[in-house]
Amino acid sequence: MLFAIPIISQLETVMRHVLNWFHSNLGLTWAWAIVATTVMVRMLLVPLTIRQIHSMQSLQRHAPQMKEIQKKYKHDRQKQNEELMKFYRENSINPAASCLPMLLQLPVFISLYYTLKHFSTNFPDAVHENLSWLDPLVPNITLHTTAFWGGYVLLVVYVASQMASSFFMMTTTDKTQRVLFMVMPLFFVFIIARFPAGLVLYWVTTNLWTVGQGLITRRLVARTPAPVPEKRSSRTPPKDDGSSGNGARQESPAPKPASGASQQPRQVRRKKKRTSRR
Repeated sequence: MLFAIPIISQLETVMRHVLNWFHSNLGLTWAWAIVATTVMVRMLLVPLTIRQIHSMQSLQRHAPQMKEIQKKYKHDRQKQNEELMKFYRENSINPAASCLPMLLQLPVFISLYYTLKHFSTNFPDAVHENLSWLDPLVPNITLHTTAFWGGYVLLVVYVASQMASSFFMMTTTDKTQRVLFMVMPLFFVFIIARFPAGLVLYWVTTNLWTVGQGLITRRLVARTPAPVPEKRSSRTPPKDDGSSGNGARQESPAPKPASGASQQPRQVRRKKKRTSRR
């Protein structure tokens, strides 16, 4: 516990300098400085996010094989985990890659929370400055979210954006886990309501970034179409399937009509012509 306090203090110091840079050098208000900080953090996490997207696509592509392994060893959980880890190594799958960007945002969340909590101490000259965001929606980002009517609107936007973010991030999970992640914001909203409004603003911004990222990913990633069965007519000859002994199917030639049979109708016609002339 004593070790964690200096780390939190250092994180708070870093966040204070970042917000102050956006406010002093770019002339942003403190609320928009939080939005700019959020965008900057998400831009730095883009390489990890790309790895996360590739990992999710790989999990989705190999989902049938993994379900077969789980079904085969459903009574032996230890053997099931061993086989799954072996399958991950053979196919270069890293399940932890999908959680890494979320874990790296946790220090940012903690540092911003303490920075806003000690805002008057960190920025003593900002007491008389503009602390609002889209005034009168959020008149003060350092107060609790439910301290004003606009905070409830911000909470509704948070819940909607968190659900949309979970929809794009949990594409490889089963239906039960997906529903659980979609419902979780409804329970967390009662805890988040006691947080400073600036912290909820940070979370809404990062959720909207995730939603936009998911929409772009769905448009850019090509979907592999299902194989279309080949249409065959009655006149189409069957394809070579290599089932014959030579490795190629040899079709028997059509029997040629006998020479006598082909000439017999001509002789009959000649006889009929002669009799008609007579």
